[in-house]
Amino acid sequence: MMSRQSKPISFSEAIDSSPSLARLTGMVRESSELLKSIERLIPSALRMQVKAGPIESGGWCLFVTGNAAAAKVRQLLPLLQAQLRSSGSPVTSIRIKVLMKSPGR
Repeated sequence: MMSRQSKPISFSEAIDSSPSLARLTGMVRESSELLKSIERLIPSALRMQVKAGPIESGGWCLFVTGNAAAAKVRQLLPLLQAQLRSSGSPVTSIRIKVLMKSPGR
């Protein structure tokens, strides 16, 4: 049995050669760009607690650390959605998912 040696490829080459990885990377990039487009509307004290999540069927998910921060972000949803509409985003709704901190951290 002969062993086939292959040349290592870079991460970007691996993504380019895999349609599923390329699609996933594009979705992550799109979600991050959406967050950048609204982050100026989020109070600076909250920005570190808000992370971009998945985009599915016109809905976008924001991950927020803790219930108090999530409640404050929920109050901003009409403003955030208006910003997305004015920028031509295909997102029609935003969901908030609360990320709880693990005990001992």
